[in-house]
Amino acid sequence: MKFVLKNLPPETDLETTSVLKKAASAHRFLAELKGVSATIPNQSILINTLSLQEAKDSSAIENIITTHDDLFREEIFPEYALSAAAKEVSSYVSALKKGYSLVKSSGLLTSNQIIDIQAEMEKTRSGYRKLPGTELRNEQTGETVYIPPQDPHEIISLMSNLENYINDNTLSDVDPLIKMAVIHYQFESIHPFYDGNGRTGRIINVLYLVLEDLLDIPVLYLSRSIVRNKGRYYSLLQKVRDDAAWEDWILFMLDAVEETSKQTILMVMQIRKALQDYKQFIRAKYKFYSQDLINNLFFHPYTKIEFIMQDIKVSRHTATKYLDALCEDGLLKKQKIIRTNYYINTALYSILTKEL
Repeated sequence: MKFVLKNLPPETDLETTSVLKKAASAHRFLAELKGVSATIPNQSILINTLSLQEAKDSSAIENIITTHDDLFREEIFPEYALSAAAKEVSSYVSALKKGYSLVKSSGLLTSNQIIDIQAEMEKTRSGYRKLPGTELRNEQTGETVYIPPQDPHEIISLMSNLENYINDNTLSDVDPLIKMAVIHYQFESIHPFYDGNGRTGRIINVLYLVLEDLLDIPVLYLSRSIVRNKGRYYSLLQKVRDDAAWEDWILFMLDAVEETSKQTILMVMQIRKALQDYKQFIRAKYKFYSQDLINNLFFHPYTKIEFIMQDIKVSRHTATKYLDALCEDGLLKKQKIIRTNYYINTALYSILTKEL
């Protein structure tokens, strides 16, 4: 019997006792993350550094593997084409930032915005699938496990329904974290694009939390939890299609929200401490201290002379002098690619690459 994907909302009670209990716990840690994030004066620092983490983990789910080093160098030297994977991950970062900008300016998360996000990531605007043939296969066996909607008109109709479900809270009054899990299931099941569905769907997750004011900025990234439980993630998605097993799927996503919130709280607190340590040390020792310099050093895990010149308005010679002085104190580490120097923020690098 062919599976028919239905419009939202689901025709079942999603708010079981177990789900509501887990949702309350997830909300508590998510609220703590929102509060801790607000203690970083320059929010762009978190958006940039943590989006790099999410991009790396989200892409890994799709078997796009890169190292932290390649990813951080790609950010400052895109012209050197360090690796194809790093470029793809970098495109994810730009898609996430574009989506955040669109949601903040419009107060909505629409189908057209989702198309814009996917186009930014894939660097091509082919829109929704128009040709049949897309199938989802088991990575190990190659067996077809799910055939998403094939008719272009059905895809458009389902995405229109999803847009309404996201933006019109009168369609469903369930807890927004439960609703996020439903949205993610539906988007992945529609599978509207030829490529980039998984990564686009994970961007939608965090943008929806911003839309619902559960976060001020997109700093909760579920991909680290999903990549650690990849088999179960795909299995539970399929069980909703096969058996309407909503409770197990929603509990999985709520667990991911709670676990990731705890990890991100710790990471944000570590970034805040490192930022304060650098600020106090540089201000006490050097006349060239400025808040713009601190912002630069923590906005980029790796920085370069041109960034310093631009951000604090100094000559190349002066920027080099400042960066080399900070290397002598161990705050930065100088590296070279081809004939160009770049500088690693040692504390920030350690935080971002540490296994939590």
